Amino acid sequence: MQSAISGELRLLDREVRSSAALMGELMDPEFREIGASGRLWDRDSLIAAISQDPDPLAVPIAVSDMEGRLLAPGLVHLTYVSEYHGRRARRSSVWRHSEQGWRLYFHQGTLSAY
Repeated sequence: MQSAISGELRLLDREVRSSAALMGELMDPEFREIGASGRLWDRDSLIAAISQDPDPLAVPIAVSDMEGRLLAPGLVHLTYVSEYHGRRARRSSVWRHSEQGWRLYFHQGTLSAY
């Protein structure tokens, strides 16, 4: 559980987000995301979009209410709330363990006023 939480928090770190290599280490090759905008992302397109952002995070992304559940051996579901520049979202991530370690397999963000 702690490895998945640590990985999730690393993916929100400015240094990691600005490095395609570091992000790639934390994301499963089969990764998919449904973004808060509703857009469907695959691993390569999300890594490219985030790591090439000309305006990286000026302030840290705030995280609250982080909870984790073991769904099965080697499969963890995390939920939490993120806030960045007044934009609040409920987040859900599935982390999968493989020979390469814990990697983010699926993520969804939903904008929220709560």
